Amino acid sequence: MNQSIGLNQTIQRSDDLVSCDLDGETALMSVANGKYYGLDPVGSRIWVLLEQARPVSDLCAILLQEFEVEASQCQHDVLVFLNELAQDNLIKVFDEPTR
Repeated sequence: MNQSIGLNQTIQRSDDLVSCDLDGETALMSVANGKYYGLDPVGSRIWVLLEQARPVSDLCAILLQEFEVEASQCQHDVLVFLNELAQDNLIKVFDEPTR
């Protein structure tokens, strides 16, 4: 994926993934690419939030309420994380809001 995700795009989990909680962390398996992924507690929280399609800006707003982090750092880290997920087709990216 060459396109970079921005704050105004809407994100949702891809359909062809199996995930489970492992004591506060999440293990994912992509059926499409046959790979396993491990998410730390913050990545796991993002994963839970992406069960429903939501704008990246809303995702950041929720995380700012739940974690002690500066807004600029939160946005940067979330965008880096989402772009990594998108590279492996673990999330769907929509240019238009899906509400």
